[in-house]
Amino acid sequence: MSETLLLVMYCLLLGSGVGFLAGLLGIGGGLIIVPVLSSILLHFNVLPSDQVVVAAIATSLTSILFTSTSSALAHHKNGNVPWDLAPWVMIGVAIGALISGFLATLLPEQVVRLVFAVSVVLIALKMLLSSKSDTTKQRTIPNKTVLTALTTITGGLSAMIGIGGGALLVPLLTFFSVNMKKAIGCASACGIVIALFGSIGYITAGSRDLALADGFVGFVYLPALLGIVSTSWFTAPLGAKATQHLPVSTIKKIFAALLLVIAVNMAAS
Repeated sequence: MSETLLLVMYCLLLGSGVGFLAGLLGIGGGLIIVPVLSSILLHFNVLPSDQVVVAAIATSLTSILFTSTSSALAHHKNGNVPWDLAPWVMIGVAIGALISGFLATLLPEQVVRLVFAVSVVLIALKMLLSSKSDTTKQRTIPNKTVLTALTTITGGLSAMIGIGGGALLVPLLTFFSVNMKKAIGCASACGIVIALFGSIGYITAGSRDLALADGFVGFVYLPALLGIVSTSWFTAPLGAKATQHLPVSTIKKIFAALLLVIAVNMAAS
């Protein structure tokens, strides 16, 4: 069995898991894809170590374009995408994602790792604490200008660390008393925008350094992308369906613990 085929098989397994999580929690799956794919790329010596994380982030974002589309379609069918709110959120995340796609490629690899690890720890703590928060306290959604500004920051950070944005958008929207299922649905739809504009930045920035003949479009590694999206497209709707039935607060606790392990591994590697 060739090494490339074995790499694709690993990514098929990775995609099946992240697809389900994408549908379940409105995340793009990048929190899982980036560290796991970084390890896979290092194992198969696809790139020098100083380019691995950026390539993993770029490939993650491009895969999220497909995964979030599948997830968003499923959530739309269930009536969980608040289209009165989503366009304003999309504008913000698009601006932030496009800018950060270029910025992350200019930062030292260790800085990107640190941003990723710190962000994941904060997200995990938020997930753990959210189940204990006072859900009776109502907060008004800010005006569209403020909301767009907030989501620009969210989109920028999401693209920089290679995630679809749900892990940041869902806590933000629920903070302003948006229903959890609506927040997850909105995050799924916005993940498409973050992935699209973030990918453009990474593809453009990497086109000078990496060649299509080696399996790259910019910083996006095509064999890994193929493996991930081949399964995530089909498992994302299963996760979206599970959102209708499973206690999300319990799943968030388990997922938060997993995030902490990932963050420690990413910071230490």
